[in-house]
Parts: sequence; C-alpha cells; structure tokens
Amino acid sequence: MLHITTEKELSLFSPGPVHQKQITAEACVHHLWFSDQDYESRGNLIKCNPAVKTTQDRNALIHALHTGQIDIIATDHAPHTLAEKQQPYPQAPAGLPLVQHALLSLLEHVQQNRLSVEQVVEKVAHNPAIRYRVAERGYIREGYYADLVLVDPQQNTSVSHRNSLYHCQWTPFDGTTFSSRICGTWVNGQQVFDGNQVLPLSNSAMPLQFSDAANLHKTY
Repeated sequence: MLHITTEKELSLFSPGPVHQKQITAEACVHHLWFSDQDYESRGNLIKCNPAVKTTQDRNALIHALHTGQIDIIATDHAPHTLAEKQQPYPQAPAGLPLVQHALLSLLEHVQQNRLSVEQVVEKVAHNPAIRYRVAERGYIREGYYADLVLVDPQQNTSVSHRNSLYHCQWTPFDGTTFSSRICGTWVNGQQVFDGNQVLPLSNSAMPLQFSDAANLHKTY
C-alpha cells in the first residue's frame, strides 16, 4: 500500500518484519518532513497527491516506522516545472522533485533522534529488496552490486532552487540547511556523483534481476 499519510490509516497495518507479511505499507519522505503548517510558506510547491497532512499525522507516520507498521520509505519523485507549479492552486499539478534531498531529509530525522541510521537503511534499502525480491541488491555484501552513497555527517548542505540538480530547477526544500552532505554516489560500482556534480553517464545502468520465492530467504 503506497503513500500512507494519516494516523487513521495505520490501524490497517500490522507491525513486524517485512518478510513475514503479505501486505506491506510505504510512506514518502515529504510526508515525513512537511505538515499542513508549511502550506502558508510553500504553497503549491508542496501540493502532492495524497496531500501533506497535519503535524499529528506526520508524527504518527514516524512512530509507525519504529513499530514496523510502515515498512518502506520512498520518494514519489515528480519533477513538474516551476512554471507549472506557479499556476493557481487548483490548476497546479500535484507532485514534488525529491530524489536529490531524500536521504539528507531522512538523516536529519536521525540528527533529531526521530529515527536511527539503522532504521533509515532498513526502510530505504533492505526492505525494498526483500519486498520485491530484488536479487543481489539492498545490502553491502560480497558479490552484491555496489549501489552506494558516501555521506559526511559533519558537513552541512544549504539547499536552494539555484543549487538543485533537477532539470525542473526547483526544490521543495529551498531555504533548508541539512546537517549532512552527500560526498559521492555509486551505481553498479561506478561513481555517478562526486559530491558536486553528476558525472558523465557511461555503462553503469543495468536491469534489475529478481529472485524466486524459494531463494527469498537469501536476501534478508
């Protein structure tokens, strides 16, 4: 079940390890970060579907990450142009560009003692690999594909529309300073981001492979 946003929905989901479930739940980084208190300053920039809800709902989602009622954190990345988002609210499209700062926002929860590093890794890497039976990914293990990110928790990242890397050239986190910095990203063992710019693409992309049910236990 995708994009859980309210406290009321959480009663539908059971706690526990993801590999023991037939029905799992996912929440998005922006619903864990923003609340209805942010509409006054950000307006259309945080218009999304389902909508950003109350502070109480946001806090309940974070609590559900601890209980295991929410198993996976995703982004729902939707890079509409700034011109599209500047239309009157009813006409503006729903969706936010979120990939660039998703991990930084989650690590900010860690800095504020709302989540642990282990929980972030579990929800964004381990559990998606388990739930979708993605072979040889989601963990740092010998023989697995090296999909890695290097983070410096001692360097800040000041976010603005100007320094976003999106083609749409804006970010809902404009004006935010995160307590961590992404220093590098690797896909299939090849560096694709050096901390400042996206590196020229080569042959790093490749299709995912999926395990059958009999081999699922090898993933977790």
